[in-house]
Amino acid sequence: MDYHTKSMPNLLWLTVLLILVEVVSCARQHHKSLFAKEADLVTDLPGQPDVSFRHYAGYVPVDKSNGRALFFWFFEAMDLPKEKPLVLWLNGGPGCSSVGYGATQEIGPFLADTNEKGLKFNPYAWNKEVNMLFLESPVGIGFSYSNTTSDYLNLDDHFTKKDAYTFLCNWFKRFPEHRGNEFYIAGESYAGIYVPQLAEVVYDNNKKNNDLSLHINLKGFLLGNPDTSNPDDWRGWVDYAWSHAVISDEAHRNINKLCNFSSDDVWSNVECNEAMAEVDKQYNEIDIYSIYTSACKGVSAESSYLASAQFKTNYHIKSKRMPRRRLGGYDPCLDDYVKIYYNRADVQKALHASDGVNLKNWTICNMEIFHNWTYLVTSVLPIYDKLIAGGLKIWVYSGDTDGCVPVLGTRYSLNTLGLPIKKAWRPWYHEKQVSGWVQEYEGLTFATFRGAGHTVPSFKPSSSFAFFSAFIKGVPLQSSRVESKIQD
Repeated sequence: MDYHTKSMPNLLWLTVLLILVEVVSCARQHHKSLFAKEADLVTDLPGQPDVSFRHYAGYVPVDKSNGRALFFWFFEAMDLPKEKPLVLWLNGGPGCSSVGYGATQEIGPFLADTNEKGLKFNPYAWNKEVNMLFLESPVGIGFSYSNTTSDYLNLDDHFTKKDAYTFLCNWFKRFPEHRGNEFYIAGESYAGIYVPQLAEVVYDNNKKNNDLSLHINLKGFLLGNPDTSNPDDWRGWVDYAWSHAVISDEAHRNINKLCNFSSDDVWSNVECNEAMAEVDKQYNEIDIYSIYTSACKGVSAESSYLASAQFKTNYHIKSKRMPRRRLGGYDPCLDDYVKIYYNRADVQKALHASDGVNLKNWTICNMEIFHNWTYLVTSVLPIYDKLIAGGLKIWVYSGDTDGCVPVLGTRYSLNTLGLPIKKAWRPWYHEKQVSGWVQEYEGLTFATFRGAGHTVPSFKPSSSFAFFSAFIKGVPLQSSRVESKIQD
């Protein structure tokens, strides 16, 4: 027996030992991930209706050295959660809470009770169709936080997309059973900037990484009343105000004479700013987010800001935008109910939000973030072009009574893409009524919601659920008053 023959048992034992170490290490990682997931399970949320599905809330670290962590609330699909798609929802602002808006006023299964008793069940919750993941992004919003003060001073569009992508990678480690699910990103308002950017990061990293364990099964994105392209958005903002009799003919002519809507920097000259102030002045008299409903008469952080000197001079500051204050549903004071609920100690404990900061003053929008935001992206249309070419499904919708990010601005922006029309402009129906109008382009679908404000699902919960269901299932919107079942 030679040396190599004698050494074979040792090599065999070494191989077995290495395999055992690998198995033990994987088991420990799985156990650690499972423990973290189960620790996030929400079991005693005050005022919660009885439901059969599970939901989780907590923190995912995105920068351990700075102590930066993002807060999430995840609702499993009401049935077959391991088989259903996963949808990430982002609200905008910048500076507004996805938990306070998306989850609690629009599409989550538990909506704020207007009698301040807690929560009520939402029969049109989107987790009827999918697994829903709500993310508070970036840090400083809702319960998300950083232990490094300078992080709050560096917030911008790129900072946000990097942290959101890191969050996703780490979240999938905690919930690996959903990694292979079809994945979509959705949001509204300034998330019109967040969502395409994050989708592009996921898309690019999927192409770079050969490691399937890092792959995210991105299929597309969905946006409502979205910021899209500065020149088109601002031109649409002015034209919508004029066409809906908010400003005079004279004011409209003056703005068009003094403002350059072909430039990314529309607000660059003082004369334009002063002319645009007339739009701001008139919208101060009504609810810009739902121009035909009554404004809230209550006092909140957002309404206080609207009366402040900073707001009144905001249009003179080149880097600032009009505040994206939100009002939900048919009760324009719903923001106040949400603020009361999430400032309750028992609610924060149930949601595992005890790791955060400033928990005694939870606000639905962090106006300091809004004031100090650095706007780096003036248009996401190049990302649309890229991801349409990459085969992603993109749907965009607009509530047609929103004056903040109005339907005209979105139409101007999408027209700039120059996409061929696949199916011409036509009404779409829900419950035998016209819900809005829709046009299908090559690679993109655009639809309106008749009579809906900025947060469409708050105004039109049933039709917005039908719209979302069609998006997920890949079927056309109802094209006649005759109802037909959507095939699973």
